[in-house]
Amino acid sequence: MSLFILNNELIFPPVQFAEEDGLLAVGGDLSMQRLLLAYRQGIFPWYEGRHILWWCPDPRFVLFPDELKVSKSMRQLIRRKAFDFRINGDFRQVIGQCKTMARRGQESTWITDEVREAYIRLHEAGYAYSAEAWQDGELVGGLYGIRMGSVFFGESMFSKVSNASKYAFICYVQQLQAENVQLIDCQVYTEHLESLGAQMIPRDKFLLLLDRLID
Repeated sequence: MSLFILNNELIFPPVQFAEEDGLLAVGGDLSMQRLLLAYRQGIFPWYEGRHILWWCPDPRFVLFPDELKVSKSMRQLIRRKAFDFRINGDFRQVIGQCKTMARRGQESTWITDEVREAYIRLHEAGYAYSAEAWQDGELVGGLYGIRMGSVFFGESMFSKVSNASKYAFICYVQQLQAENVQLIDCQVYTEHLESLGAQMIPRDKFLLLLDRLID
């Protein structure tokens, strides 16, 4: 199957042309307009080397907020407020930690300087949010992503203290549920998020949900 090469035109090929692993296109840029168009169509960027790669895997890994699973140990941590939970307390530091945090099995991060600056612009425009766990005045865990309509697209998370990112995630999902967010895109499978209730759904179903839930 041929890989689509993007130019300056703000357009993506139909996602049904994605390769088996979800890779749809390469190139283009990380302008705010292109990123928002991509998310609206269920597409997300992920770097490999110097190139921007655009993905739309099938099936898609998602979490429905009302199906969030909270373990007994995490309920205890939340009940005693083991961390100080904040939203958008320090978005720049969150994405910076996600960029530099070493990850098992990965030689380098996909979050380049270009990616960081693009999402900071989205944050300043009111689209990108961070959810954070603080301890003794220090940011120790968190995540960031994009919110459009009743959908939150999760991008990356980090943890410097055991359970910190999980704490921030659970608290944020509960907050999003209270604000009528009905779908959280987790993009690709992780055992960690599956333990919290995330599941695979067909891409066609995911795209139908986006059409209904994004204004």
